[in-house]
Amino acid sequence: MTAKIVSMETIYEGWSKFSRAMIQTSGKPFKREIEDHGRAVVVLPYNPETRTVILVRLLRAPVLVATGEDSLLEAPAGLIDDEDPADAARREVMEEAGIRVTDLEHVATVWTMPGISTERMDYYLARFSQGDRTGKGGGVAGENEEITVEEHALNELWSAARRGAVSDLKTLTLMYALKDRPPELFD
Repeated sequence: MTAKIVSMETIYEGWSKFSRAMIQTSGKPFKREIEDHGRAVVVLPYNPETRTVILVRLLRAPVLVATGEDSLLEAPAGLIDDEDPADAARREVMEEAGIRVTDLEHVATVWTMPGISTERMDYYLARFSQGDRTGKGGGVAGENEEITVEEHALNELWSAARRGAVSDLKTLTLMYALKDRPPELFD
């Protein structure tokens, strides 16, 4: 199959940008709407000594609209601001969770919703120790994040993941990656 973009038009630009593309394949041309807000990162900070992970709880407007739930528990994540993905990952963990991480392990770079969005996200695992908890976290003032930082035992979170109680896909994926890489943390 050979596909080409016949035309692109911006239909909305705000926090996200929405475009309409006219695509031509071997058949008749068709339209698709595309959401674009840039590249992103997600990090699962874990402490191998205490066998805990740090997660954040924050408002996600789409979750509120779809379910009425006013917060979602997830691994720290955010957009890349014209920087290296690893640097963005370190920045996001400090801003959201108050943890200085240096030891990042890249898990994957994935398309998060390829049917509608251009977003590609870099997934990381990050070891930390108690001494790395140097900030307060909670997000950046003025960004309406109101983040709550939570510490969870690895075994308890793994149990929640196994029974389908971790509803954020980023966090679930990183929990499976962590379980696979140093599985002795879960013994």
